[in-house]
Amino acid sequence: MDLIDISHVLDEKTPVFPGDYKTSLSVYKTIDEDFYNSYLLQSCLHTGTHIDAPMHLVNDDSSMADFPLERFHGRGVLLDVRGESPIAMKPTYIDMICERDIVLLFTGCDRQWGKDSYFNDHPALSDELGRFLISKKIKMLGMDMPSPDHSPYSLHKELLEAGIFVLENR
Repeated sequence: MDLIDISHVLDEKTPVFPGDYKTSLSVYKTIDEDFYNSYLLQSCLHTGTHIDAPMHLVNDDSSMADFPLERFHGRGVLLDVRGESPIAMKPTYIDMICERDIVLLFTGCDRQWGKDSYFNDHPALSDELGRFLISKKIKMLGMDMPSPDHSPYSLHKELLEAGIFVLENR
């Protein structure tokens, strides 16, 4: 199995969701003075490329550390949905997507990374596609945008309630 790193670099320039704290990385130990280097990292959990656990929007105390590693890898299915808004269900997805797949959406929003429009002007999944992915019992839905929907994030919540992780900002 090939592994592909789809994450953004996490540093002080990493864009954050409007209203979230900016990432801070500062040196607090150095080889010259302390015989080793160490840094202090401060960041919101939803900064950069990250996976939402159910506790993000559901009354559930499970943290990411509570899930087995098998939940974070598997067969990937890439859907090219550039230019779609909303992102619609297509008949070809019925046979293309299987239970326990990791579905990745290529929306083209990654070109807006670092711009204010990235967080506000992204497409959302249609309710029909969201219900289909839940019915297929996929492991994870990943995307090159900050969320599969917009406030009040009802589809986002439905995915997490169904045990489907949401990979954002890839």
